Amino acid sequence: MTKLFGTNGIRGVVNEDMTGELALSMGKAIGSYLRKTRDKPSVAIGTDARVSNNMLKTACTSGLLSVGCDVVDLGILPTPTLQFAVKEKDFDAGVIITASHNPPEFNGIKVIDGDGTELAKDQEEEIEGIYFSKNIEKTPWNMVGGFSQWDGAIDLYKESILSHVDVDVIRNARLRVVLDCGNGAGCFVAPSLLKELGCDVRELNCEPDGFFKGRPSEPVPENLKELMKKVPEENAVFGVAQDGDADRAIFVDEKGNFVFGDKSFALVAKYVVRQNKGGKVVTPVSTSSCLEEVVRAEGGEVIYTAVGSPIVARVMKKVNAVFGGEENGGLIFPEHQYCRDSAMTFAKMLELLAFEKKPLTELIDELPKYEVVKLKTRCPNDKKSQVMERLSEIVADESEVERIDRTDGVKIYTKNGWVLVRPSGTEPIFRVFAESKSKAVAEELASRYKKKVDEVVQH
Repeated sequence: MTKLFGTNGIRGVVNEDMTGELALSMGKAIGSYLRKTRDKPSVAIGTDARVSNNMLKTACTSGLLSVGCDVVDLGILPTPTLQFAVKEKDFDAGVIITASHNPPEFNGIKVIDGDGTELAKDQEEEIEGIYFSKNIEKTPWNMVGGFSQWDGAIDLYKESILSHVDVDVIRNARLRVVLDCGNGAGCFVAPSLLKELGCDVRELNCEPDGFFKGRPSEPVPENLKELMKKVPEENAVFGVAQDGDADRAIFVDEKGNFVFGDKSFALVAKYVVRQNKGGKVVTPVSTSSCLEEVVRAEGGEVIYTAVGSPIVARVMKKVNAVFGGEENGGLIFPEHQYCRDSAMTFAKMLELLAFEKKPLTELIDELPKYEVVKLKTRCPNDKKSQVMERLSEIVADESEVERIDRTDGVKIYTKNGWVLVRPSGTEPIFRVFAESKSKAVAEELASRYKKKVDEVVQH
């Protein structure tokens, strides 16, 4: 069976592999799956700001309606805003048309469960089974779904964030922030939320544009040079950049330095665990050891999972975690909702700075120092399992290996650091992450294991 769902929904190039026909059939498959447990499922649908959003949303909506689902269109909005609406307004499910940080020619379909979390793998596989079987029961003319629109999701979402941070402390601090929405869905929430928090907001790429005219959507250092320049020029406490669907937040400190996601994650985790006087923090095996060191120091515990925010969210619910997230800037605040949320992240960072009364550079400097190197290398999707199998055999014979963790891919622990090799769930690549106290050691580990992957792929 062809695999459609990756780590975060279905993605592809528009009118090549992400077509209107696929969206229509997927709408029918999603609706048929929902109809197994309820007669007239209610589904919220929304999109990010891409130019292909209406084409795919209309097709998917038609599919859902045709099998008897009621569909409510929430418009253009961040993914976490739609997720919050699904949970709070008791929708049976949600669908967001987005390709997150991918380039503008991409788009995708992500399905949201009734509790606001992304679907689990077994649920996605069941939908795929329906899609490929093409065994979709037709609905009589008088039982097709109804369609309506609702524009209250953004206000509902912002109210929740404001209720989960100390608004008075933030407002009294009178903080200046440079906001870079990357022309994505965050434009519809982030500027107004920051103003409601009493911030002096300097905007960058805060007009929605499906071509991402200001910068590429992924908030990585090479794409945020304008933000890094503007933050010290504006004398701001930090800059914050969002990806295309605004579920991730990446920070720039007051001196214009890019703050990698593992650092901001560790900083907020330290603050949250201290506030809670302990507690569990959940994160994938790809996360820096910096997190575990600061969480343990505050009396907390770190639980590791496979990569993927839906997996993290479900484990968080299971163990009643106080916090969780990923090293890419996707943080999860369970008191608000069980999904990555950029707006909640920058609101909590503002609260942290207001309470600590220290600049962001100083707070980051106080964290344990680890060097992380991230590489990637091409591998056809249909070869990934074979490559993974052979690689596992090779690393088992390595003399330097102290321990191997197979939670996701292979994570090899050595006396000087660790390296994680895993196939991407969204692209035809392998990712290689390495960490050590020494940058040279991390670089050597990463390049050596990337070379091993390349050799296996070639042979």
